[in-house]
Amino acid sequence: MNLYTIRVTGMTCDHCAATIEKTLNQLPGASAKVSYDDALAKVSTTGSINVKRMLDAVRAKGYGAELLDTLKGDGQERIPSVGKTAPSNRKAGNGLHVAIIGSGSGAFAAAIRAVDAGAQVTLIEAGTLGGTCVNVGCVPSKIMIRAAHFAHAQAAGPFHGIANRPAQVNRASLVAQQQQRVEELRVAKYQNIVNANPGINVLQGYARIKDNHTLIVKRTDGRETQLRADRVLIATGASPAIPPVPGLKESPYWTSTDALVAKELPQHLVIIGSSIVAVELGQAFLRLGSMVTMIARSKVLFREDPAIGEALAEALTGEGMKILTHTETRSVVHRDGVFQVETSAGVVSGDRLLVATGRRPNTTGMGLEEIGVKLDERRAIRVDDHMRTGVPDIYAVGDCTNQPQFVYVAAAAGTRAAINMTGGDATLDLTTMPAVVFTDPQVATVGLSEAEAHLKGIETETRTLTLDNVPRALANFDTRGFIKIVAEAGSGRLLGVQAVADQAGELIQTAGLAIRNRMTVDELAGQLFPYLTMVEGLKLCAQTFRKDVKQLSCCAG
Repeated sequence: MNLYTIRVTGMTCDHCAATIEKTLNQLPGASAKVSYDDALAKVSTTGSINVKRMLDAVRAKGYGAELLDTLKGDGQERIPSVGKTAPSNRKAGNGLHVAIIGSGSGAFAAAIRAVDAGAQVTLIEAGTLGGTCVNVGCVPSKIMIRAAHFAHAQAAGPFHGIANRPAQVNRASLVAQQQQRVEELRVAKYQNIVNANPGINVLQGYARIKDNHTLIVKRTDGRETQLRADRVLIATGASPAIPPVPGLKESPYWTSTDALVAKELPQHLVIIGSSIVAVELGQAFLRLGSMVTMIARSKVLFREDPAIGEALAEALTGEGMKILTHTETRSVVHRDGVFQVETSAGVVSGDRLLVATGRRPNTTGMGLEEIGVKLDERRAIRVDDHMRTGVPDIYAVGDCTNQPQFVYVAAAAGTRAAINMTGGDATLDLTTMPAVVFTDPQVATVGLSEAEAHLKGIETETRTLTLDNVPRALANFDTRGFIKIVAEAGSGRLLGVQAVADQAGELIQTAGLAIRNRMTVDELAGQLFPYLTMVEGLKLCAQTFRKDVKQLSCCAG
């Protein structure tokens, strides 16, 4: 009889051990006992058995397997392990078990990188695989916004030779097409990755952190599973924040999640808030045929440079949206299918109410404060540039943290967190993080605003170029908006760019690269830009630091 000892990695509970034990016992002549606590499988055989076959059987179930030693015959002769990799050739994460709470972009970026480093990963998800972006955020909202763009172009195009006609909108059909694409992307970018990667396991349930290496997962059937991990990553995202307005919680208000899948268009949509979600969805519903009133406690996009909010508000009101700025929402009453929203500017009535006052981190009920994880005033997890929480072996990324709430930030943070969890050293630099609001015109920013630069003690020189100076905008018959460059006084070094323009999101990355490479306005002005593109506006704005572009011919270098 031969006795084999196999180290098994990636087990997350006693059920995993039972699964592996059953698998090994199905091999001819094998009798196995698997211990979850010891992460070991003891296999005795009555005859010759291919060791590789045992290891492959375990690995086929999605676990790591490594032969430690063998006792042969009477148990006295020790045979060296076969196929054991020398430590110098092993991946840094070999043998590690990484538990990730959440399954959005940050979670998946971390999972993929951790597995690449040799770790076994368990994703713990209480809801739908894929998180906010693909399911109820970026993807469905951009599809809706694009559809609304086509409806608007048909109804209010700028070209005299093409008749404008109100678009005939079938909202239910649009939603069906939108959700089909959402499902396709969820399967392709999330479910198929899990299916094809034996190093990633998914556990359905709600997770609570008992200590920095132990999680309690409440399963959908009410059972609790204790999960042990070498590293824990929190990537739970955020949810719509609901303000404490009297009567609001008792009413059938919409969040963005509800609005995106609504199969009927409101006659009059009232929006509480002036956030990114508010302006994007507000304009989309407006263009699809609804009346829209926005109630803004301050101004439109009040966290941005004031000129941005003013330009966007002008564009939205120009299309027919009513915007009540510096207006307090005092109460909400819903009766007979009508919302009566009492504000400091009077009562606003509508058949639908969208609450778009920002998002709150999903950090409640996880036991974070009990184990020492620090939260800020929004209850967001405080992390450093290595995505560490301050509690050993616990990391966090994405919208549940104090990092900016953008999916690409979450994904970049997830990758770097995985590098750090598996023995590497990676940081996340957000100094040239681009941001885009997908209204029309779009809003795009990168680097420092003028006010932010002054707070850092940097003297600035700025120029603002209106789009009636940009040939592409003139050719489009759409000169709404501007491009603004913030530069360091004296040196001319680029510090930041803000733009309100058609396709502003496409030009902002060029600005980000220029800032990253510490270019000056003169160096940017001297670059070759293709004529009749919106990004040429960057060059023209840079040129205004030295000359009057109104006095230049087309393509003037």
